[in-house]
Amino acid sequence: MTAHTIAQAVIKGEVTARAIVEACLARIAQQDPKLNAFTKVTAERALTHADAIDARRRLGGQLGPLAGVPFAVKNLFDVEEVVTLAGSKINADNLPSGADATLVRKLEAADAILVGALNMGEYAYDFTGENAHYGPSRNPHDPDRMAGGSSGGSGTAVASGMTPIALGSDTNGSIRVPSSLCGLFGLKPTYGRLSRYGTYPFVSAFDHLGPMARSVTDLALAYDAMQGRDAADHAQTERAIEPVTPALTQGLTGLRIARAAGYFDKGGEPEAHRAVETVMNALGAAASVDVPEAGRGRAAAFLITMAEGASLHLDRIRTRQNDFDPEVKDRLIAGAMVPAAWINQAQKFRTWYRAQVLKLFETTDVIIAPATPCFAPHIGQKIMSLAGVDMPVRANLGMFTQPFSFIGLPVAAAPIWLDGAPLPIGVQIIGAPWREDIVLRVAHHLETIGAARAPIANA
Repeated sequence: MTAHTIAQAVIKGEVTARAIVEACLARIAQQDPKLNAFTKVTAERALTHADAIDARRRLGGQLGPLAGVPFAVKNLFDVEEVVTLAGSKINADNLPSGADATLVRKLEAADAILVGALNMGEYAYDFTGENAHYGPSRNPHDPDRMAGGSSGGSGTAVASGMTPIALGSDTNGSIRVPSSLCGLFGLKPTYGRLSRYGTYPFVSAFDHLGPMARSVTDLALAYDAMQGRDAADHAQTERAIEPVTPALTQGLTGLRIARAAGYFDKGGEPEAHRAVETVMNALGAAASVDVPEAGRGRAAAFLITMAEGASLHLDRIRTRQNDFDPEVKDRLIAGAMVPAAWINQAQKFRTWYRAQVLKLFETTDVIIAPATPCFAPHIGQKIMSLAGVDMPVRANLGMFTQPFSFIGLPVAAAPIWLDGAPLPIGVQIIGAPWREDIVLRVAHHLETIGAARAPIANA
């Protein structure tokens, strides 16, 4: 059942919230031993919340738009009485959180029900969904393959039907990569749109939070419930709530749609570019735009990520370096040695690059680009061939996502099943700042006409 279907059934009294949660917990017990999505299941909390919702309904009280809908969160979100691991061995020594993250509270205020915390790449520095301490999150479409990262547990939980909604974070592509590999809809909102309070940071300049789901309506309902100013997050923009759910069915009339050319035409395997072509044909669009210096944008994103990540973890590297995933540790140490002049240049370039990309939206409303350069690689795979060139898997699954998160644009991921393909692959739907409504309208249209779909995988 989708989140929307569950909520409507609970609101109408066709099913109890407790029954929904019990079914959800049973599926987690069945599926998770094979897939490794959860690091903590909050069963008692979930059932208590479900009973409170059912009691309120019996008394004639009003229920929220996500009434009875189970959800789970990447374990960098604070959950009261749960240790915020952020995928690390080191954080396991910390005390449990004393309060929920803002977005957890907002979803529960809409009567969604938290069922647990999800596996992720260590400190979110990952594109594969593999964790050296807690094991890899597995792709429900083929458990021998990666779920993508760093929100790998979020992708696994939703694609397998363990939860209809999960929250992830996206610094360089960590919502869009697992959405692509696991065959889901995902949303990276505009930078500063949703509160980040109560979450473990990675790169403050790029960190976004957002939902993943199997339908665009579910994505929109979750996103709308999480909007709103939070004074505790000083990086959040002062902006009124702008609901997107009512706009989903407005169609494409008047929208100017183009594919990203240049950098985005190269480097990926044929399936990545076929997915974009499939979407453009489905949308009846043929225009293209060249995103200027996107390759340099990705390089600058790498530099800033390395340096800011290293700064955050420098004390832990000095005192507990043997407790890091060796690959994460090596990149953090490298980041600590990046010359300050390089970071200064990268930040200056970022300002210029953002201005150039925003000019594209003077003549275009939506840009379509690949989400990942290939189908999901195998777990443990270190090298992949992209356009005939051997490339490291971990660094390059985000080659198409980084140029957009780098400048904070809103992006929806949509899952495409190519004819005869054994696995899904995603496309990005990119909009101008604050136009989440437009990118979700396009995603909803693709879903409605059957060009994008997110079926449950039974591993």
